[in-house]
Amino acid sequence: MPKTTAPRVPLPSRPTIADVAQAAGVSTGTVSRVINGHSTVALATRQRVQEVMAGLGYVPDPAARHLSWRTGQTLGLSLDRDDPRLHPYQVLFRRALEAQTAPQGVQLLDLRADLSALAHLPSAVLVMHAIDGDPRLEFLRRAGVPAVLIGHHPDLSWVAPDDEAGGATAAQHLLEAGHRELAYLGDGPSQVAQDRQRGFVRAALAAGAAVQVIASDFTVLGGYRAMRRAWEGGARFTGLFAQSDESAAGACAALEDLGVTVPAEVSVVGFDGLPELPIRLRLTTVAQDIARIADTALTLVQEALAGQPPRGQLIPVHLLPGATVAPPPGGNP
Repeated sequence: MPKTTAPRVPLPSRPTIADVAQAAGVSTGTVSRVINGHSTVALATRQRVQEVMAGLGYVPDPAARHLSWRTGQTLGLSLDRDDPRLHPYQVLFRRALEAQTAPQGVQLLDLRADLSALAHLPSAVLVMHAIDGDPRLEFLRRAGVPAVLIGHHPDLSWVAPDDEAGGATAAQHLLEAGHRELAYLGDGPSQVAQDRQRGFVRAALAAGAAVQVIASDFTVLGGYRAMRRAWEGGARFTGLFAQSDESAAGACAALEDLGVTVPAEVSVVGFDGLPELPIRLRLTTVAQDIARIADTALTLVQEALAGQPPRGQLIPVHLLPGATVAPPPGGNP
């Protein structure tokens, strides 16, 4: 009887730091800090990560042990020219960064959009609100300063909330409430705004809904002005998705001033998940995980400083139902 051999079974791939992070329910940055013995990780989290590493048989890459800040390193936070530094999102993002950089003695620097005017450049830069062909990215590349984009880019390290999926989530929520006449508030050059618009419009059109777009910036005042101008110009819809919670708050105020009741006549969804807004109703919004985005951004900065190849990571978003969405007038839920 001929001797048979068992089929060759491919060996399982070696677990990665991303596998550990996913299994433990934390970011790769948290896993890296556990590996490096940083004291900023809570004991329960540290133990969970260590248990997952043991269970997966994860052996840290030697390079991962060098993902730590060095004495004297600085991190720049580059805002676009028109971004207010006290914008609520910027405040929350900066606070999340400082929670990790301050204990390690890393100085966080606010930078103007024109980086060429700086006498001294930081060790690395986080770039916010980039547009296509953003001159900041090319300047940092020529200067040899590692850059991490809060957004996405084919040739750089980047991290971003899943803006397109968030836009689609907003559309689906309005569609499920019965809306078929929709509008997007936030048409503009920002990569963030364009991604959110793309996801929203694609999902709405796929469901056979009508969609119009309205130009606006991310601020309360910008949202107020844009909404008032559009409505007074004859724009009509029953469901609105705004590119940010602040512009959504401005839109709600404008509609109320015009005698249009939210949500009885127009439902409104925002994006960000900000904890406080200047409106009477709790806003329905697509929330992003600001702390996780900041954590991942810092990990990518450390990887860039260590000479590791660039990579990108999308951070999931989720809907936070509030009190600003209802069925359209005369419609059924």
